[in-house]
Amino acid sequence: MAAVKVINHTPFIPRLPKDVPLPPSPADSTSPPPMVKKKTRKNKTKEKEKKQERGNANEQHESKMPQPEPLKPLTWTSLTDSNSNSHPPIFTKDGSHFFSIVGERIKIHSTLSGKVVSTLPGPQDDGHQDIITSAILGAHNAFQLITASLDGTIKVWDFLEGKLLHTINLEQPIHHVCGHEKIKDYVFVATAKAKKKGSTDAPSEESCIILRVSLKPQNPASGAKWHKSSQITPVGKTRYTAGLAVSASGEWLIAVAGHKAYVAQVSALKSGFTKYVSPDALTCLAVHPLEDYFATGDAKGVVRLWYCLNQGRPAVANVEKRSQTSELHWHAHAVSSVAFTTNGAYLLSGGEEAVLVIWQLYSGKKEFVPRVGSPIKSVVVSRGSAAEEEYLLGLADASFAFVSSATLKLSRVFSRIKLDSVTSSAWASSSSATPLAVHSLSSTLVLPSSHPSSLQTYSPSSSMLIAELEVSPSNRVSRQEEKMLEPSRVERVVISPSGEWMATIDRREGDESFRGEIYLKIWWWDKKSAFWILNTRVDRPHGLNKVTSMSFSPSDEIWLVTTGEDRNVKTWRIRSTKDKKGNAEVSWTSRSSFGFRLEMPRDSAWSPDGSLLAVALDTSVALYDSISNALHFTIVCSECPRVSSIHFIGHYGQYIAVLGGPNLVVCDIINRSVRWHRRHDHPYVTLVPHPYQDTFATIHHSPSDTTNGLMVYSISSSTPLLSQTLPFGIRNLVWYPAPNCLARSQTFSLVGITHAFGVVLLGHDISIADEASSSTKALQKGQAVPKRSLFEEMFGVPALTDVSHNAVSTIDTSLPWKSSETGSVFDAPAYLMPPMESLFEPLINGFLKLRLKENVDEEHQSGIQGVADEMTAEPMDAEEPAFIEMAIVSNDDILDTFIPFFKDIAGDGLPDYPFHSDARPVALTLPTTPSSQHAKPAPRTVASQKPNLNAPSKKQVSTPSVPAKTGKKRSRHSLA
Repeated sequence: MAAVKVINHTPFIPRLPKDVPLPPSPADSTSPPPMVKKKTRKNKTKEKEKKQERGNANEQHESKMPQPEPLKPLTWTSLTDSNSNSHPPIFTKDGSHFFSIVGERIKIHSTLSGKVVSTLPGPQDDGHQDIITSAILGAHNAFQLITASLDGTIKVWDFLEGKLLHTINLEQPIHHVCGHEKIKDYVFVATAKAKKKGSTDAPSEESCIILRVSLKPQNPASGAKWHKSSQITPVGKTRYTAGLAVSASGEWLIAVAGHKAYVAQVSALKSGFTKYVSPDALTCLAVHPLEDYFATGDAKGVVRLWYCLNQGRPAVANVEKRSQTSELHWHAHAVSSVAFTTNGAYLLSGGEEAVLVIWQLYSGKKEFVPRVGSPIKSVVVSRGSAAEEEYLLGLADASFAFVSSATLKLSRVFSRIKLDSVTSSAWASSSSATPLAVHSLSSTLVLPSSHPSSLQTYSPSSSMLIAELEVSPSNRVSRQEEKMLEPSRVERVVISPSGEWMATIDRREGDESFRGEIYLKIWWWDKKSAFWILNTRVDRPHGLNKVTSMSFSPSDEIWLVTTGEDRNVKTWRIRSTKDKKGNAEVSWTSRSSFGFRLEMPRDSAWSPDGSLLAVALDTSVALYDSISNALHFTIVCSECPRVSSIHFIGHYGQYIAVLGGPNLVVCDIINRSVRWHRRHDHPYVTLVPHPYQDTFATIHHSPSDTTNGLMVYSISSSTPLLSQTLPFGIRNLVWYPAPNCLARSQTFSLVGITHAFGVVLLGHDISIADEASSSTKALQKGQAVPKRSLFEEMFGVPALTDVSHNAVSTIDTSLPWKSSETGSVFDAPAYLMPPMESLFEPLINGFLKLRLKENVDEEHQSGIQGVADEMTAEPMDAEEPAFIEMAIVSNDDILDTFIPFFKDIAGDGLPDYPFHSDARPVALTLPTTPSSQHAKPAPRTVASQKPNLNAPSKKQVSTPSVPAKTGKKRSRHSLA
């Protein structure tokens, strides 16, 4: 058990039995029992009249109480993206940004930070009216983006300025779009085949039509919002397409649909498709960037390479053929995406296993990037020329993960809320609740994560994912065949009002070979690390039975109450002990356990001051003393046959709201009576009380499965203050303290999880820092990285060039390399490592300190004086290079200076130069500048002796005056 710091709390002072008032016993009562009268017709009529009088009295009492004003309808905003990562992202030509399709919008992300820098469309443009299904960059303009949508339109955008250029309307839903640089002003689209009106027949096999569409409108000067294409050429019919692309040469059009690959020659589109049969249904497509063949993935996990593009066309069109293929099989489930690297040497594939597979096409060998975090839905290769190649993975939990091609490791991951409708619905259990809580200390939400055994912490104010907590450690393996593996699920989570403690319930259902697990875990909030630390784990708090409710007390003495299907109510308290060294250890232990007449407790709630504990039973509500667990009284709700949840209403907690099916009952604790009752046409889902007002909000089902109804009530009347329909279903709803909302305001601020596992904020004043705001910003062109010439690639960047050309400003001279960092550089396969000579200069730059010219001159002068005192009168034989301030010289000037040098070598014909050359070498001359007037650096001499400059030394060898690498960057002593 992890030890934590001692938390200051008031000591537990139990009440003595003499201080607890006992209820009167029926045996000790001296009054005679009341006479039981037989029910007659007269008595029945009198009872009906009394009930009517009570009802009229309640109505009169409601009319006497002040009625609050009706509330304005609630607004909502979604914190999650719809259909995120359903389509592969698109990189810009320089790789600095990438586009992601989110519903009807396009988000533009920064590749380095992952932040959304702009969105399309802007407020001044008309965007798509339905989900965007595909997007590509313009073939002839790299700053244009072409998008296609189910609304039947193709839109061309200038994403630098964030403007819509024009719209082509095909009036048919579009599923895919592709283009090629050799096919100017045309794109190929896969449109849904139009159904006949009133047709109830099953859809035919060919449900898509492939068209070649011209991007030139018919009447561009008409000024209309959309135009028709000037030319549309049908190519052929297919089933629902899983991919559409043009080959690298631009001569072939490929579409995959169902069990077939459709190939058409671009120069002869009227001939139609040639069909090539696949043994299994195809799921994805990728074309080779250099050669004319393509790769597909199928539903059985097989990656197949097709070499059918250069085969002769059959004499009869629309025939089925078989092609020469090669198979690559590792995946156990369907392949979601395939992609070639830029040089075409490797093929990437990913799927449900959450493993990226890198295939070497030449040898067939493979490497893996495992445990990327979630099933892979798309794989895209970054084609930026400035940096190293990276692989961008679109994950099923709406995250983006970058993989370095050099190390084959995750370099960075960008996430918002890790929730996906398909994955979460597959994990979700119909009988389990959806955990949701608000942490007051950090103003964050605690939500279920992409895996049911984990929780995630999200900040709505900053729109950032703070952390992910693995409540129940589990092996993230994919399903076995078609049956999903039963995971451990986090069913409930509650946080104390102080924000220091969090309790979770995780459970794994048993089967014939497994008994089952259920754990109560209590976590402590560490303020320094801003993370939850496990403090106490309780195995089977209610046996193998499910926990029906859990809540913390709001008093200073923090308690936790749990109710279970074992018909017991248990309370838990903090226990502080000391170890052998005298350090205090805090943990949680059981405090009490009790029940009520063998009835099953379904819910529990604390009064605002923590003095009362209410427990929802089958048909009644029992109120206990929080300290002694003594039963005060029970309130029977005859109008509610089965109570499901209870909540204290108001700041003082005088009233209790009871939910049970379609019934809503408000009870008065002081009068011990039912205040009012309302029966709805549909059952209630949940209830959220206002923390400061005598009002509460309810969610109820509606006739449609995709919508829910929201109503706001006051304790004064059963007439709702607000009634509206939400266009989504609610799984769980809690109060969210808005930062700009007044404490005593009557407005509501809620957060909920929808049926599609989206997170929404509901309230009257909803304002969050949405990174994907509706305002479209113009992208700023960053400083381009200068391209290196062929000479610089071979010999490095010359020292005589402009300092601004070299990346001197980006050198980190703060600290040298650490051993751990140096070791990680070589943590990669040998064939992926760069040459060792390319690592020498960065390594030396990390060890050596950068010295400027002024410091070098001072050291040079001091060195001369020191040597003059110690050296003998004998002159120096070796020459010390002086530091000469050189001018800015271009690469062409440098190459011109070497022309005589290479000519002299070619003319001699002697391999050994210059030691065996008798001819006098040609002297190299630099451009004459004011800063380069020195003919030759003078050797260091003793101050008392004048050297003879005309007499050469005996050991001196005639060498060409090649300019030394000197400048302002660094001083290095000669190695000769």
